[in-house]
Amino acid sequence: MVAGDACRMTERSVTVCPPVKGEGRQVRVDGEPVGAASSLRGLAEIMRRAGWVGLDEIDVADSPVIEWYGGGPEVW
Repeated sequence: MVAGDACRMTERSVTVCPPVKGEGRQVRVDGEPVGAASSLRGLAEIMRRAGWVGLDEIDVADSPVIEWYGGGPEVW
């Protein structure tokens, strides 16, 4: 790492919106809509497509980068 690189590294964020009946929960990565999930497995898949590797449902449920609105990982 070159001096100063740490200042350019930013933590990515995931926002899981409140559930909508029949549509699941909208998911945003860094503020951009990337899809809808209706389960932890679906959310893990969306996050894998967005660049996170090796995630499963347990990783997603416990992830510190996810902000949950309208209920936590048990609400779909």
